Amino acid sequence: MGSAALNFLCPTDHPRTNGPCLKSLHEDSSEQSTEYWVNKAQNILAEKLKQTSHLNTNRAKNIILFLGDGMSVQTTTATRAFLGDSSEQVYFDRFPYTGLSKTYAVDKRVPDSASTATAYLSGVKGNYGTIGVNAQVPKYDCDLAADPSTHTESMAKWAQDAGKWTGLVTTARVTHASPAGVYAHTAQRGWEYDAAIEKDGCSATKNVDIARQLVEWPVGKGLRVIMGGGRRNFIDESYSDEEEAEGRRTDGRNLIEEWLEDKREQCVRAKYVWNKEGLNNVDFNDTEYLLGLFASSHCPYHGDLERKNLTDSVPSLSEMTQAAIELLSQSEEGYFLFVEGARIDMAHHVTRAHLSLEETAEFARAVELARNLTSEEDTLIVVTADHSHTMTINGYPTRGSDIFGLAPANADDDLPYTILSYANGPGFSKTYSSKNGRKDLSDADLDDPSYKYMATVPLESETHGGDDVAVYASGPYEHYFSGNYEQSNIPALMAYAANIGPFQQSTLITKVNLTEKYARSIPKRLVKL
Repeated sequence: MGSAALNFLCPTDHPRTNGPCLKSLHEDSSEQSTEYWVNKAQNILAEKLKQTSHLNTNRAKNIILFLGDGMSVQTTTATRAFLGDSSEQVYFDRFPYTGLSKTYAVDKRVPDSASTATAYLSGVKGNYGTIGVNAQVPKYDCDLAADPSTHTESMAKWAQDAGKWTGLVTTARVTHASPAGVYAHTAQRGWEYDAAIEKDGCSATKNVDIARQLVEWPVGKGLRVIMGGGRRNFIDESYSDEEEAEGRRTDGRNLIEEWLEDKREQCVRAKYVWNKEGLNNVDFNDTEYLLGLFASSHCPYHGDLERKNLTDSVPSLSEMTQAAIELLSQSEEGYFLFVEGARIDMAHHVTRAHLSLEETAEFARAVELARNLTSEEDTLIVVTADHSHTMTINGYPTRGSDIFGLAPANADDDLPYTILSYANGPGFSKTYSSKNGRKDLSDADLDDPSYKYMATVPLESETHGGDDVAVYASGPYEHYFSGNYEQSNIPALMAYAANIGPFQQSTLITKVNLTEKYARSIPKRLVKL
């Protein structure tokens, strides 16, 4: 394990996320003693007693929701090994409270990133493929999503109503499923631009595309920070962006210019940037609104920023997160920020486990940076995933094994197999040959970050998994996030901590009192029945 990994895994100076900095097995043989494990348990117990004796019930001025797209528990576990050893902790593992959320959609046992975004951002579960609407709206419906009565309200809406500033950061297109949950309402997550709606046989007039909603509709217009990829969805196909990539729109509009014009009409200070240099030149003391679109489609994989010499042109997730916090911190009333590590999921879909773990490590760095830039006294940070994936860790590897390598013993067919593998996906082509059966991976280039790992069932794109996902919390009311609960409970807990939206503390107290009053009014004979 290199020194950089050690520095990242060892605790920082931030309170209560710190713990004993454990060395890898090959550096420390103390794990062989009974005392090591007893002492470790005693330290954890002492920390738990300290936590429960001093519960943080401050009102959350700021809330940051970190969403690791597709970041299953297995992904986090594998990332620990990638960064050093199984005994280590990814940064947010150190958060004092952890829970599990149930991710199913109303109509699917295994969800997508659209229906889950509705759940963890608005507190309502919807149907697969839909965003910001309730389950009355099926995917692809051309009419119902245009009915405002089916629309759900997001955390961003509640925060804006309370006078807080709001923003989103993502490594996906800013119109992609997860970030769209912050501001959009649609029957089809793919309706990111007008032509996509027409392609599905619906009216792009009646159904407003997601990019337009971001620029035109109240919650989108109110976002102080918008950073990610997706320039192509904002410009017409007759235009090219700053890097000569063509647009996707067919309505002749340039929504980036329209966003700037709207801000000029409001007489507010707004900046649009499209590369890292532009972001670095932003004066956050002289900027009230920031739109940063750093790619035509999704932002590059984090590891590729260095491998493809892009570190000077495209900001990382951590760099975007820092910029967002610097701008939003100007708000006297506080802020709500949504940050998505989107490409954890995308790498899993193509069974490129190495890329996914690199993305997870960078995601953890962004969380650590945010925690160090803020105070636990007034800023609640919640880290979670929208759904899992089918990757698993198998084969009884030794502690010192490379997580990207082969299992220590061959299978019953006397052929090797990888420690990481998928239930389905394009990695099937690396696994089986129609002519010779299972492939011999002895000479596979497992050091290649783009290597597609083994998959049992052939699919062009690996599917999500239906497992519960972890929720980690640090800050005001962090203790409310323990246990097992519906994914749709997450925004209720965040809103209660900040005292905003329909879950304001005063509103809930009134409802509890009414419920108790009603219960007392029930005749005793009915209670006995």
